Amino acid sequence: MSSNTRLARLLNLVPYLVARPEGVPIAELAADFDVSVAQLRTDLTALWMCGLPGYGPGDLIDLSFDGDHVRILFAAGMDRPVRLAGHEALALSVALRVLGDTPGVGDRAAIASALDKLAAAAGVEAAGVDVRGTVVEDGVERYADLVESGRAARITYYSAHRDTTSERVIDPIEVVAADGHAYLRAWCRTAGEVRQFRIDRIDACSELDEPSEPLRLSNGSAPTAFLEAELPLIELRVGPGGKWITDSYPCEEVTGEAHGYRRVKLRARDLDWARRFVLSLGGEAEVIAPEQLRESVRQSARAALARYATASA
Repeated sequence: MSSNTRLARLLNLVPYLVARPEGVPIAELAADFDVSVAQLRTDLTALWMCGLPGYGPGDLIDLSFDGDHVRILFAAGMDRPVRLAGHEALALSVALRVLGDTPGVGDRAAIASALDKLAAAAGVEAAGVDVRGTVVEDGVERYADLVESGRAARITYYSAHRDTTSERVIDPIEVVAADGHAYLRAWCRTAGEVRQFRIDRIDACSELDEPSEPLRLSNGSAPTAFLEAELPLIELRVGPGGKWITDSYPCEEVTGEAHGYRRVKLRARDLDWARRFVLSLGGEAEVIAPEQLRESVRQSARAALARYATASA
């Protein structure tokens, strides 16, 4: 750890504690500053030896410890956050602009507010900087607006792995970004399940005069909660021929491997559906987890081979 890094942290610890007069758990403070608890205690001890000229008992920064909490009693005039340097403010402003332009990443209103506050505090704006992210599809805003409208839609969609174009009625859920592309996640009434559609493969889209009613659970939770909390998570190792999976299904994680292979994590309707899905992929997919699914696929594959051997005999 460089001395500059530690100095910056010490300078920021004091105004942070001033803003939390009720005190802060030491573990939380360490996590917020991305250091160990031991390092944080060392930093707090160092602050006790800092203060105003004179360096008497009433001139030094004073801290109070109550169990695992720490609070500041005297800040020695260091109660204002350190002002960002011009290059730091510009870098942060550019990063916020990229986030604001990326669908499904965060609250755009909050990002815009943060940009305004940053410009006012640091006097730096990134308006003149050409920010180009990895998601470049036209029309992303249109589909974000479609989600906000709460209306169902009819789309004409090109499926790359089937090389076919079909018309579907969907109930939009959200717009997300992954692997450099923007996707519209929606309940597909044709397929009867949640699907994600690459926006640059939607040939046509028309809003319907009926409300969007994506699948909800009996407890009233929304599809995103349905996907993330209620459905089993499966992990597959997929060959080059199975790349279409990441375009057609909402994958929570995709990791590239050598020779065009990928590890993907996605939610399945249930493990029986997952078993049939994996078997339909033939040799293009290997189940990594859960073990219950691995065993189910193994048994089904053995049974199919046994029937094939019997028929051949």
